[in-house]
Amino acid sequence: MHEHICLIARTSPADWKIAAFSTWSLTKLAEHLVRHAVVPAVSRETLCRILYEGKVSWQATTTWKSSDDPDFIAKMHRVLALYDTPPGDGRVVGVDEFGPLDLMPRKGRACRQRRSPRRLRATYSRYDGVTHMLAALDLATGKMYYRIRPRKRWREFLALLKALRARWPGEKLHVVLDNFSPHKHPNARAWAADNQVELVFLPTYGSWLNRIESEFAALRCFAPNGTDHRSHAEQNAAINFYLRWRNSRAESKSNFTPDSTIHSWAEYPTLAA
Repeated sequence: MHEHICLIARTSPADWKIAAFSTWSLTKLAEHLVRHAVVPAVSRETLCRILYEGKVSWQATTTWKSSDDPDFIAKMHRVLALYDTPPGDGRVVGVDEFGPLDLMPRKGRACRQRRSPRRLRATYSRYDGVTHMLAALDLATGKMYYRIRPRKRWREFLALLKALRARWPGEKLHVVLDNFSPHKHPNARAWAADNQVELVFLPTYGSWLNRIESEFAALRCFAPNGTDHRSHAEQNAAINFYLRWRNSRAESKSNFTPDSTIHSWAEYPTLAA
């Protein structure tokens, strides 16, 4: 019976012709179980315990966007090969933009006394404009390098490439990046071709393959989230402190996907798991 209850809980009320609701609550699910004689009666506490034991939990719905890139597999394997066996003649660097960085109260998480959450002011105001972070992750050392600029055009992107080129002279740079239009600007591509910088573009809708994305998730959690900075200088200082702390503990990011099932993909999955 418990398995049956868990099975029903994983359905939608619409599957039972209850068109008014898109999801169950414990009360609605209990009423449905009694109405259909699955159980004679059940309390919310008992129902909660049954679902917990059946490993059924309340989860947020996520979205899934499939790639329409006909060369997805080839591009993916090119990136994974750079990650797992970096070329001996150069260095693999992931590049992406983080932001926009505006000034606003940002929700976050922190340990607090129960029923005593930290409070931030509520506002929809946006003042002093926005800034953008252009960042690079060196997979050999695991360190991140960045700059914050008012805009993120091809000029700012090219300036970042030049800074990376100056940091590692004599090494070929294999830069993994997405298909953001400034990355493909003719001036940026021409400069890269003339300066031993290979721009390795990810498949369309494949930004999750860029190793720097997971670093951005940590950055967002530990720097801007849970804050209410009143100036860009204050916000930039917090980001700088986190990245200096992070870089002091950085380790190599190479050779981390050899055992992943992603290597067995023959085509891009069109449905979420």
